[in-house]
Amino acid sequence: MKRGRIRIVGRVQGVGFRYCACTEARRLGLQGCVRNLPDGSVETECEGEDGNLRAYVEWCRQGPSMARVRDVSVTYTEPTGEFEGFQIT
Repeated sequence: MKRGRIRIVGRVQGVGFRYCACTEARRLGLQGCVRNLPDGSVETECEGEDGNLRAYVEWCRQGPSMARVRDVSVTYTEPTGEFEGFQIT
């Protein structure tokens, strides 16, 4: 199990990015949350199997076409087990 904090920069607020990210994370069996940040970026924290987490990061790099993702930064940390399901916050 691995945990990652992913920050996505681009035209990501107000285009359904959080809903799409939540749907993709659930499809991959990840636990966590996705939220808008005041600076217009989106942050997602999630835990899951290493391969699934890497696939999610790659999905975030592409995102929905309307999101125009410019940058994705990832910080990996130790899993905490604090998440249950995947939520939009």
